[in-house]
Amino acid sequence: MNSIKYYLDQVKTIFDAEQFDAEPHELYAPIDYTLRLGGKRIRPTMLLMANALFGGDEKQVHNAALGIETFHNFTLLHDDLMDRSPLRRGQPTVYTKWNENTAILSGDTMFALAWRFFLRQPSPSLQEILQCFNETAIEVCEGQQKDMNFERMGLANVSIGDYMDMIRQKTAVLLAGALKIGALYAGAPANEVERLYAFGIHLGLAFQMQDDLLDGYGDTAVFGKKTGQDIRDNKISFLPLTALKTANEEQKQQLLALFASKDNMDEEEKVRQVLAIYESLNLKNTIEKTIADEFETARKELDGIHADETLKTPLRELMETLIGRKK
Repeated sequence: MNSIKYYLDQVKTIFDAEQFDAEPHELYAPIDYTLRLGGKRIRPTMLLMANALFGGDEKQVHNAALGIETFHNFTLLHDDLMDRSPLRRGQPTVYTKWNENTAILSGDTMFALAWRFFLRQPSPSLQEILQCFNETAIEVCEGQQKDMNFERMGLANVSIGDYMDMIRQKTAVLLAGALKIGALYAGAPANEVERLYAFGIHLGLAFQMQDDLLDGYGDTAVFGKKTGQDIRDNKISFLPLTALKTANEEQKQQLLALFASKDNMDEEEKVRQVLAIYESLNLKNTIEKTIADEFETARKELDGIHADETLKTPLRELMETLIGRKK
């Protein structure tokens, strides 16, 4: 039985063996820089796990692992530019290290390279695999646009349903798509593929909601992100949307005013006031229960898959790792 560490090590080996720099250097150096930064590499790891779950040949999905992670990093390259984020994984983002035009063009090239990786490996299911990848890519972009729309709409005009739909597209479908692609390469039955996809969707939703929770309550030293940054940025997330549902009228108006404020108040005072409202609503416990329910739904989908239980163990380990992220 392979552990989660085995698959993480395999992904590292795959990326270490690949040459990303080429000519013109100015185009490819930022790509090499981005893909060498590492990160969690959860998506290619899940792809390998899904392939093994249905008895696939691991070597047949090396290129798919490269493709799914290259696409993911393409989205981050452009997200950083749109969000004006100066750092990614503790290092300067491409647009700050080089320039905006380079970030756009190198990102576009990464999207094309992702397709090249998938096309390298023949498969009887290649058309279905490419269709899955293409639809996933479209949904991720749709989710990003919805997220940007929320900034314009404001907190009062976004529902929890709207938000869940957005994070399903922006975050969950890529996790689910990676699982589905790995299973398709292994020739898994259609009903099992769809159940695995559903597992990935619920896991992705829980993962993003927990990410939102950690922004307000996480340990900065462990989480790697300053507590309350979403509040400083007036970012619409699961926390303020859930708070609005249970807040009294005075608290609602206070929250709406705080999330509409720009530079007219001290940032740390703003974070303090928002967190005080959350505390009065017992918001942390409410959201932790919602996250736990979503994880449990994901677990049930995994339980229902007809496959060797020992081959499910790495996916269960991954779930436990995501659930156990430090608060």
